[in-house]
Order: sequence, then structure tokens, then C-alpha cells
Amino acid sequence: MTAASPQNLLARKEAARRETSHHLDRVQRQIEGRAERLTVTEKAKASNRSHKRSGARWTRSDEMLFQSYIETLAFMRRGEIEALVRKLERQDRAIAVIRSKLDMSGLRRAA
Repeated sequence: MTAASPQNLLARKEAARRETSHHLDRVQRQIEGRAERLTVTEKAKASNRSHKRSGARWTRSDEMLFQSYIETLAFMRRGEIEALVRKLERQDRAIAVIRSKLDMSGLRRAA
């Protein structure tokens, strides 16, 4: 087995970091989507609310409820979120080490 070139190693590490970042973004979008659905459902249950056609449909209290749901859902998934954040930090450190080694050895291509 041959050792990977530093440039290939850096490219793989950067691709893995992008994938982890996308995963974290996906989790955040899932939380926000679920919070929005819960808020809209709660809003629909409050049948005594009426709006003019031109009136705002999303009130300050709706926003507060939405943010509350986001906090609750994020807390429920905190283990997954924290693991992904730690993984991103490790990947950032590994990428920085590889880049510094490439810069010191002069192997890094000029941008």
C-alpha cells in the first residue's frame, strides 16, 4: 500500500469536512421545519384567531412559539448536534495541520 500524497489527503479531509457540515445543516433544517410545522399546527388549533386578508399571518407570539419549539427540538437532539460540532472542530484542526505541513514543505500549489 502506498502513502497518499499530501494534496490528496487534504482534498479528502476537506471533502469529509464539507459532508459533516452539510449533515449539521440538514439537522438544523429538520429542526426548523419541525418547529414551523408544530407552530402552524398550534396556530390552527387556536380557532378563535382571525386575520384580515391583508393582515400579517405570523405574529410575534407565533415567532416566540416557533423559537421555543426550536430550542426544545435542538435540546432533544443536542447529543447529535454536539457530536457533529466536535467532529467539525477535529476536522478543522486536521486540515490546518495538513495545510501547515504543505506550506512548510513548499508542496502546496500556488493559488
